Amino acid sequence: MPDPILVTLVALIVGLCAGSFVNVVIHRLPKMLERGWEAQCAELRGATPEAAPAYNLVVPRSACPACGHRITALENIPVVSWVALRGRCSACRASIPIRYPIVEALGGLLAAYAIWRFGLTPRGVGACLLLWALLALTVIDLDTQMLPDDLTLPLLWAGLVFNLGAVFAALPDAVIGAVAGYLSLWTIYWLFKLIRGKEGMGYGDFKLLAALGAWLGWQMLPLIVLLSSVVGATIGIALIVFKGRDHEIPMPFGPYLAIAGAIALFFGQPLTRLYLP
Repeated sequence: MPDPILVTLVALIVGLCAGSFVNVVIHRLPKMLERGWEAQCAELRGATPEAAPAYNLVVPRSACPACGHRITALENIPVVSWVALRGRCSACRASIPIRYPIVEALGGLLAAYAIWRFGLTPRGVGACLLLWALLALTVIDLDTQMLPDDLTLPLLWAGLVFNLGAVFAALPDAVIGAVAGYLSLWTIYWLFKLIRGKEGMGYGDFKLLAALGAWLGWQMLPLIVLLSSVVGATIGIALIVFKGRDHEIPMPFGPYLAIAGAIALFFGQPLTRLYLP
């Protein structure tokens, strides 16, 4: 049996590297979608889309947005490189946002805790994948108020695949969770729109809750909705009181769902026994 401490340390290192890739997804995926939409619009107008260099999650190599300096392998070590460079580009000394090492550190810490909690098992590996996806969705939603189908839909199907073996929930519970997760927020969306005449949330929120239901089962959905509402209300009130934020400005709901999903992943079973004994 492998040493739990050693396995957890390895998970931390792998998670730091995964966090670095999550940063790439956060930065590039919205731009990839925007380029795709622009190409589709050009085709609908009957125009020929302009040829552009390949741009995806693999190419081109990461570079400084200020001067174009190609980031070397030594400058791309998670967290360590940012600290060694003192948060600045080695070529032009432009500032590198602190968000990058924070995302990398979160990727590592979440993976380490998941493996420490669940072991090097399908449950532990699946928890890491789920948490990394939730981390990417959280930051993308904060940046763009968008939860891309390119992440939410594969996440939903991955949850069902994992639960073919009842890793997190029985397969019937996972299927019902996916359906109920989508329809619950879909219903709230239309009720709010009929009453207020405007949209209260985006379709990406439906799909994210459906994905969480597919991973964790329908029993977790009430807990996730409750926790996300409490977290969202707390942060929203704090922003209004301390930051003077206009309450009419829309706030993304995806990050609160993601935080609630992570809490339910680790502590959901004892919490759900409070209302489903």
